[in-house]
Amino acid sequence: MKEVRRLTESSCQYSKDPCTRKVPIFASLSDEDLAKVSAMIKHRKYSKGQALILEEQPSDTLYIIQQGQVKLLKITPQGKDQILHILSTGEFFGELNIFNSDELSNFSAYALKSTEICMLTKDDMEQLIEQNPDIALKLLKTITKRLAHTENLAQSLATKDPEIRIAYMILELGHKYGKPGKEQIKVKLPLSREEMANYVGVTRETISRKFSKFEQMGVIEINGQREITIRDMQKLHEYID
Repeated sequence: MKEVRRLTESSCQYSKDPCTRKVPIFASLSDEDLAKVSAMIKHRKYSKGQALILEEQPSDTLYIIQQGQVKLLKITPQGKDQILHILSTGEFFGELNIFNSDELSNFSAYALKSTEICMLTKDDMEQLIEQNPDIALKLLKTITKRLAHTENLAQSLATKDPEIRIAYMILELGHKYGKPGKEQIKVKLPLSREEMANYVGVTRETISRKFSKFEQMGVIEINGQREITIRDMQKLHEYID
């Protein structure tokens, strides 16, 4: 098993923009409580492509993305990467291990670009939850949303039609990373063509071919490898409905 190499480590309290202010689960805390949480947190930087945690590794840490993007993935029985989630600034992962530290991680996490991470241990989180029970409720809401996402992803992958799977992915990326214009949505894609192929279970060539087809239909406009413009959301919804 590969070693997860960490580049730097420091206290989060010295950051100019503490991660505690970016995370919804800490939104109800006072400035004084936020300062206490910041003092508990360790801060690390990861370079693009670097592993934060590997599948089947033990972990007792909540990872908070202060800046950057992270992909969570599993290895399929065929040995391929199956991307589960794409997470950005203010989002977190590892929450299940906070409640059950005996479990091994059921996914791997990799930085999609240079990423800064804040980390809280299981002991620190238990102390915070005891003092602020509403944090547990907000954690539960996040877990519920992720389960719903995973169910939708599984339903999408179950279809044999790659166009439906790709349409679903474009809609999802548009909702999460798109910047709405008057009638169109510009999307900076967090994934490469290869990573998008892994996400929806098709080949890289299929992604390129279907993107070109959607562009010819006037559904999207391709603006290079990492940006598209969604021109017709309704047609995309028709694919998955």
